[in-house]
Amino acid sequence: MTTAETSAADGAAPVNDAAPARKRPPSWWRLLGRDRVAAAGAVVLTLVALAALFGRLFIGDRAQRQDLDASLRPPSLSDGVYGLLGTDVLGRSVLARLIDAAATTLSVAVPTVLCSLVIGSALGLWAGYHGGRRESLAMRVADVILSFPSLLIAVVVLYVFSPSALNIVLILAVARIPVYLRTSRAEAAELRSRLFVDAARTFGTPSRHIIYRHILPIALPTLLTVATLDFCFVMLTESSLSFLGIGIQPPDVSWGLMVAQGRQYLQTAWWITVLPGLAIVLTTVSATVLAAWARIATDPAQRWRLTLPRKRRGASAAVPPEMIP
Repeated sequence: MTTAETSAADGAAPVNDAAPARKRPPSWWRLLGRDRVAAAGAVVLTLVALAALFGRLFIGDRAQRQDLDASLRPPSLSDGVYGLLGTDVLGRSVLARLIDAAATTLSVAVPTVLCSLVIGSALGLWAGYHGGRRESLAMRVADVILSFPSLLIAVVVLYVFSPSALNIVLILAVARIPVYLRTSRAEAAELRSRLFVDAARTFGTPSRHIIYRHILPIALPTLLTVATLDFCFVMLTESSLSFLGIGIQPPDVSWGLMVAQGRQYLQTAWWITVLPGLAIVLTTVSATVLAAWARIATDPAQRWRLTLPRKRRGASAAVPPEMIP
């Protein structure tokens, strides 16, 4: 006889042996769909990434093709798709140049962030875990680099050496290393006294394995959030350098260079400057919004906020629903 039949025979209520099924947490895609602003930011960044990766395959040489008869034409559909956003003073399609410039801008911003993220995080985790002189030395190096404004360093170095995408990546990567070094050092210094780290150390686990397997997974969400925000800063810095004429050089084109080249035609042909400036603003704002969403989504203690209706998020939703009596 089963447990339920035995209980029924004894006059007791039947007992259900099956444990209640645990409710699976919503997926990241579902959480992103609940936040319209973050979803819109993700769509914008996806379109920018697709344009940077595959745009040049479709536009060919249209970003550099000149047609003086079509100089400074306003946005219209009379010239086909490539005339949708107008032309510049040399008759080049602004739409094609925006797509070409997206690839150039991201080819500077992405390697810069990746290099500074890897180097700064590795040094910070190493220094924060071991502490002592190693931590003091790493922090003093970070303080020295941070004592000079990154934009000023880039301007001085690029004036001395030839402006190029590689030089911009190297300069900005070195200048942004302290951001990740200090963040990862703080995370490692707080986690090194946790019980699971002490247990791994007691069993003789090498320090590099402890950092890689136990500390890095916990610190990674914070580092990725910082990287997303730093991506905005690097992209704006590259645009500023190109605007000053010491960044990306022709025949290459970036959004900042497009703004610089069209500023003298701002009153007669506003689209040459406004459209690349709008692309910079939309990309940076989208990355900032998505970084704020990702910071909550990757935190198990705060992820439940994303499951609430948007009107209930904020200070009034300080306690998870399952903890409310």
